[in-house]
Amino acid sequence: MTPTAPALVGPPPPLDRECAAVLAGLPPFPPLTLESIPAMRAGAAQYTPRPTNDQLARGGAYSVEEFAVPGPVGAPDVALLVCRPAAAAAVPALYYTHAGGMIAGTNRDSIVEILDLAEQVGAAVVSVEYRLAPETPHPGPVEDCYAGLLWTVENAGELGIDGDRIVLIGGSAGGGIAAALALMARDRGGPALAGQLLMCPMLDDRNDTPSAHQMAQLRTWNRSENEVGWTALLGDARGGPDVPSYAAPARATDLSGLPPALIDVGSADTFRSEDVDYAERIWQAGGVAELHVWPGGFHGFDGMVPTARISRAVVTARKDWLRRLMSR
Repeated sequence: MTPTAPALVGPPPPLDRECAAVLAGLPPFPPLTLESIPAMRAGAAQYTPRPTNDQLARGGAYSVEEFAVPGPVGAPDVALLVCRPAAAAAVPALYYTHAGGMIAGTNRDSIVEILDLAEQVGAAVVSVEYRLAPETPHPGPVEDCYAGLLWTVENAGELGIDGDRIVLIGGSAGGGIAAALALMARDRGGPALAGQLLMCPMLDDRNDTPSAHQMAQLRTWNRSENEVGWTALLGDARGGPDVPSYAAPARATDLSGLPPALIDVGSADTFRSEDVDYAERIWQAGGVAELHVWPGGFHGFDGMVPTARISRAVVTARKDWLRRLMSR
């Protein structure tokens, strides 16, 4: 996408009324810097309770297992959290890569919402724990996720998963990783994936799109915070000519041969422009993509304001897409 100078874009699109009310009530957050990442992680761990295995089991409806599987060559094992419908056999699976700007999060973050979605379509969830930047720069995080994906496919039978119906799913940084996994599987002759559900994916390290400039002053993941996340992952290479597509999928020049995609994003999201462009280039390459741009949604609005009408519509659209995908 051609960089757009800040002077050539207008103010942010108006926010959805219900979402705006919640955003206005949030306390001020300290600026995110590379130095403040440890404090940010500690705060997230303190104020965001992570579900226990008993909670994820949902009264016996799901079996919950944890695995340590071989990671990339020379790297530590990768932790997988597998939640599977207890009474079913050979179910489809959502392979989940969590959000966190590449710098935060665990495989239990937002898994309740992913499990809600999986339960409605009779699917398992395999949630992967990947190493975080800046301690682990690219390609460590995405290679962790790819190693976990390969293990999941190779052991699908033992897990009670249908290896032909595995859908990548991720939000924000996890959405970018999911998009990268689809590229890696294609390029490496890896598993044939059923689809990729990319929720406001973080795709472009150049951080110079119209929406990145428009939303530079918003209080949710904005252009400054985005620069911190990408710099943590890529260091001085961020924004330069040699960033690989497995780090920033927007850099891919060939988007042919990918599994069907659902891409959704809010109109007031920093990632709107790069996400719309990614869908357009999938179509341009002859691929299958469904794109939703939700009017007035800021970054992560569906998780922060789950009761808003627009958020409920997002969940319904994802569920309907998965049902159609899995009925093919």
